[in-house]
Amino acid sequence: MKSRVKDLSLAEQGRLKLEWAMKHMPVLMRLREEGRDKRPLAGLRIGAVLHVTKETGVLMMALKDSGAEEVVLAASNPLSTQDDVAAALVEYGIRVYAWRGQSSEEYYWCIRQVAESRPDVVLDDGGDLHAMLHSEYKKLGGEITGGTEETTTGVIRLKSLEREGLLLYPVVAVNNAYTKFLFDNRFGTGQSTFDGIMRATNILVAGKNVVVAGYGWVGKGIALRARGLGARRVIVTEVDPIRALEAVFDGFEVMPMSEAAGIGDIFVTATGNKAVIRREHFEKMKDGAILANAGHFNVEVWIPDLESLSVGKRVIRENVTEYTLRDGRKLYLLAEGRLVNLVAAEGHPSEVMDMSFANQYLAVKYLHENKGRLEKKVYNPPRELDEMVARLKLETMGIRIDELTPEQVEYLKSWSYGT
Repeated sequence: MKSRVKDLSLAEQGRLKLEWAMKHMPVLMRLREEGRDKRPLAGLRIGAVLHVTKETGVLMMALKDSGAEEVVLAASNPLSTQDDVAAALVEYGIRVYAWRGQSSEEYYWCIRQVAESRPDVVLDDGGDLHAMLHSEYKKLGGEITGGTEETTTGVIRLKSLEREGLLLYPVVAVNNAYTKFLFDNRFGTGQSTFDGIMRATNILVAGKNVVVAGYGWVGKGIALRARGLGARRVIVTEVDPIRALEAVFDGFEVMPMSEAAGIGDIFVTATGNKAVIRREHFEKMKDGAILANAGHFNVEVWIPDLESLSVGKRVIRENVTEYTLRDGRKLYLLAEGRLVNLVAAEGHPSEVMDMSFANQYLAVKYLHENKGRLEKKVYNPPRELDEMVARLKLETMGIRIDELTPEQVEYLKSWSYGT
């Protein structure tokens, strides 16, 4: 089967979305144009498991236009696919196995199609493709030149494989590029999370108490946007004392979830861990509390506990499930506990994904050019590539910066200068 998507007749609508994204992704478009001329990926077979959005579509097209022999794409979330974009990509010559509303079985079947395409380089978001290549498809995994990983959750899984000596190929942790996590995780997720919450509920954030679980780069962005939208109180819960202290110094309240549970109107999880909000927290929540997740998997709001506490359940709006507890209180879970910004909205703005996917493109090129020379480890993106993305982004924004003088360069290299 060459591709499997919802409806190929949606391709024209998808092309319009792709055009819009291209207009707002100038760095990736510049790399794409250069790739068309130089074809640095000639003959390369690429397999990707990413959210199938218009921004991902621009990346897939850039890889194909840079000479890739075949590009195969599946979704990294059962509910995040933009079906019109998927159709447009098939029309462009990319093999796509993705549609919105997949069952768990369908989701993993699609990822298997990517694995069985025998890719040279793999791109992943969350680590499900990497995990499959290290379990069901070890032989195929051993043939891979290298891979990339887009998100914190996936990097954690890959680091675990590395520690156990099981990693089959080198991986570039694109998530760890400064031009990824400082902007995508913080500004992208911060904005798109509330975009998803507001599209799903149409509630007013101003005057509400917002509880943010986790104060990594994603949590920082969510807390910042909650404050900007006029939240009455923004409360952060953390297990890391340094991050908790940072949240305090950033002007947010910090307390355990056991205390925040009875205060919050809106809860957003962003930890990468499971059961962050669970039975003892649900039991304390106000009637009408809204539960959303911005972490990669739907395990942070622990749905089995919510189900066991409930006597009634119904979908009251698109992407809003109402749970009625035994005492009559109602709690509202958004997007089935999955990534609210991708399920209930469109994901990150194109402008920020421009940098993230420029890093993905350059990481694929780096792995291809260094085939056989890298150890089976998780690597951070080379600093020079990170700086290239930043400089290109500034240039496309019409912003110029200073350069060091030769004397300044010498001063910074010397140990002999004193007071």
